[in-house]
Amino acid sequence: MKGIEPVSAKTLRKIIHVDMDAFYASVEKRDRSDLASRPVIVGGSPDGRGVVASCCYEARRFGVRSAMSSKRAMQLCPAAVFVHPRFDRYREVSQQIREVFLEVTDLVEPLSLDEAYLDVTKNRRDEPLAGKLAQWIRAEIRSRTGLTASAGVGPNKLVAKIASDLKKPDGLAIVPPGQVERVLGPLSVGRLWGVGPRTEERLNHLGYFKIEDLRRASPDRLEAELGRLGRELGDQAHGRDEREVIAHWDPKSRGSETTFSEDIRDAGRLLEVIDELADEVAEDLSRLGRPGRTVTVKIRYSNFETITRSETLFRPTARARVISRTARELLFRDTEVGLRSVRLLGLSVGGLSSPESGPEQLWLDLELD
Repeated sequence: MKGIEPVSAKTLRKIIHVDMDAFYASVEKRDRSDLASRPVIVGGSPDGRGVVASCCYEARRFGVRSAMSSKRAMQLCPAAVFVHPRFDRYREVSQQIREVFLEVTDLVEPLSLDEAYLDVTKNRRDEPLAGKLAQWIRAEIRSRTGLTASAGVGPNKLVAKIASDLKKPDGLAIVPPGQVERVLGPLSVGRLWGVGPRTEERLNHLGYFKIEDLRRASPDRLEAELGRLGRELGDQAHGRDEREVIAHWDPKSRGSETTFSEDIRDAGRLLEVIDELADEVAEDLSRLGRPGRTVTVKIRYSNFETITRSETLFRPTARARVISRTARELLFRDTEVGLRSVRLLGLSVGGLSSPESGPEQLWLDLELD
């Protein structure tokens, strides 16, 4: 079968983001008829230190969310049925879904077992309308697996990803190039890539609640307030994203860093930034379904001297609290934090679990404190 070559950067791209609806829980409800009308939570036991891997939409209405402790989930939704994850089964179904994608294009970038980007600018079906391709993909997934998928169509990965969340579950949202700013404007800043709960709180404190609020601010102001992140968010607010869809992408780590508009010596403030970075990295790892073992902190002093400190954990993790706790210790391990001013602070987690091994320890063996 003829492959699909990447298009020129100048070509108007057509990107689809496909996200399965409550994937793990939906597979369990499909495979077990007795669960069809019940709120289902996939994860560890609420009697121990289990964590929620996935939950159906019935459970979400009670406030249950992924990465929440199973004990807390049970408190919120006492009628829930807890099901132990079956990752071999999820990988099997994920492969069926991937086969649908590959019938459209080989430019498929999987983000996890239940989520992927597709570049359909050129495609095997010679279909010029990306929206029609997205409809076909969703219909084929339902026909072959009995599961529903939501999809977003846009001129780049950022817009397609945001669009796929707009009509969940079992929905399709198409954002034409000329409508990007209109659609993104009224949405919360928390929709942007790299904005976790702590960063969103910080943006709100600065007066940025909606994406259009960021769009109104000048690039210089955003950089002064937020460092490099400010300019990145400014670009996102205008719907700009030049990242290509990378087929067979296998990330080795996940990280985030920030350059301060003014050098910081206050150790307390640096600890707050560590917590913010840990939230962002943990969210990325959870979406990816790939916990990691090696936590690394990057420190750049005001004279541009850069050092790193790393710690390898006993178990892989994607929990913000575990990552933050480790990073906080590393921040002071043979460093001059508190004595010298810091220009940049970064945090990453490497040694990600392989797709073949599955993310069992992320949900079942993680310690909660």
